[in-house]
Amino acid sequence: MSQQHRRTTRQRTAVADLLRSSMEFRSAQDIHAALRDAGDKVGLATVYRTLQGMAQDGAVDVLRTDEGEALYRRCSDGHHHHLLCRECGTAVEIEAAEVEAWTERVSRQHGFSDVDHTVEIIGICEACADAG
Repeated sequence: MSQQHRRTTRQRTAVADLLRSSMEFRSAQDIHAALRDAGDKVGLATVYRTLQGMAQDGAVDVLRTDEGEALYRRCSDGHHHHLLCRECGTAVEIEAAEVEAWTERVSRQHGFSDVDHTVEIIGICEACADAG
């Protein structure tokens, strides 16, 4: 189901508003707790369904932690990649023309088309490195 065919619900609006207010990646449990703390009555299963729909619609980016937990963040439009701090969770959106060219070249060499990809570079940001 595309974004234009999804119903706009109170819960979807609440999740979108919460994500709009923060630039960090957050778990569904974090989002659920923040909504409850703000007085929003929304179930955890509803938060998960809402986030899955928003991810399918391209309204949020989804990252997986080393433990496999999904983290969500509202991001800018258009294709991009991330630099992620494993200490504080800071995420920086980056464009990488070299990655795009490599992806296109390798896909063509192997006869693939309609290719999608995700690149996440994980390290320690300058602030955390200086603090450590």
